[in-house]
Amino acid sequence: MIRNLIILLVMAFTSYQEVLAQSKNLPNIVLLLADDLGYRDLSCYGSTQVNTPNLDKLAARGVRFTDFYAGSAVCSPSRAALMTGRSSVRAGIYSWIHTSHKMHLAESEVTTAEVLKKAGYATAHIGKWHLGYDLEAASGPGPNPGDQGFDYWIATGNNAIPSHENPVNFVRNGQALGELEGFSSHILADEAIGWLKKRPKDQPFFINLWFHEPHQKVAAPEKFLSEHKDTNLPAYYGSIENMDEAIGRILEELEIQGLTEETLIVFMSDNGSYRGAHGSNGELTKGKTTLWEGGIRVPGIFSWPGVIAKGSIENRPAGVVDVFPTIREIVSVKIDPEIVIDGTSLLSLFKTGKFERKKPLYWFYPPSRPVAVIRQGPWNLIADPEIDIPRGNMFQEAYIGMIKETKLINFRLYNLRNDPKQNKDVSSENPEIFESLKNEMIQLHEEIVEEALDWRSFSWDNN
Repeated sequence: MIRNLIILLVMAFTSYQEVLAQSKNLPNIVLLLADDLGYRDLSCYGSTQVNTPNLDKLAARGVRFTDFYAGSAVCSPSRAALMTGRSSVRAGIYSWIHTSHKMHLAESEVTTAEVLKKAGYATAHIGKWHLGYDLEAASGPGPNPGDQGFDYWIATGNNAIPSHENPVNFVRNGQALGELEGFSSHILADEAIGWLKKRPKDQPFFINLWFHEPHQKVAAPEKFLSEHKDTNLPAYYGSIENMDEAIGRILEELEIQGLTEETLIVFMSDNGSYRGAHGSNGELTKGKTTLWEGGIRVPGIFSWPGVIAKGSIENRPAGVVDVFPTIREIVSVKIDPEIVIDGTSLLSLFKTGKFERKKPLYWFYPPSRPVAVIRQGPWNLIADPEIDIPRGNMFQEAYIGMIKETKLINFRLYNLRNDPKQNKDVSSENPEIFESLKNEMIQLHEEIVEEALDWRSFSWDNN
């Protein structure tokens, strides 16, 4: 018996050593996610109000996507798509999660962190979570970041409370921290820098850093507020610049440790801005909570020295749903082939410039009209639901049947290269493209809704 135990221990140690040896050739990975940041809210994306020198430098040493997309028009479903590479509805998260809901990202979903742990990475989640609220130890049955692949984590269930300044709702590894002095973005930078200094040095690392800025309730230091005192949104713009400064501190730490050249860094936003009328979404129509372009098109920046060409600009559509399959291909980790991945790896695009999307980008968000959107090349097809699903941005058990049963109607086609404002329906001028995308949208919708979790049971138990 003892001999068998020794053999098992030797095998486990050998396997661990093999994983470590393989992982030494893999890049470190840092995902930076802003909250409610609009398409035009960075200076490298054309903002005339905001100065973001650190993110501008990140874009200059990598690729800036002109047509990059969130996973949904609101927080929770977009984060679910980012974590899993799956349509948010397929992953069971069809709206944002309120504290009154028992909803959470199911433990059965395979996350980016779990894939990277399997590849030998040290993993940390730092910042907003919004995929469930049971963060404090023994507070409830829902999984926390530690249950979904993260060795170390500090998080808030949703927004920083009472604002970005001196937040009171952070939880670190299950322990509530009480009031923390400072601004949320720099609290996160402190955590990231501290973890980087203490991390296991024999492993590549993954930092999943999700900021609160510029989600309401916004706050910023006086030095940034004073720069925007002549605008009607000083705290909004100031919070973005404060976040950029915090990102700069993290990039500086990577440089100090000599890690820049071996680290893939991605910057994104979870959805468009709620400040669309003030230019945060540029010329795009509407904003957060809608599936018009202003609600889902966001900044997307990738930096990976030696792999991604410096100063690249890419106009082929991509999105947060592509991050999971990209990372999975980089680390060559296999998952259950029965798990349907909706995103497409961008690795060939980065390495060779060639890219073929396996399936079009697709969104379904019940409160929005349009309720469904598909993006394929320059084409954008939208549709409304046949059943008028209630438009409240919440989970309701009564909505489930309607979501599963509704058909799609009122299809409209736009060419976003010629018409980014979505002013002109060109379906009659492009009947073959219209019919092809319409059929593809209907097929995707039926497939995703059919596979989606049974929310009626899921919302009341611990699946």
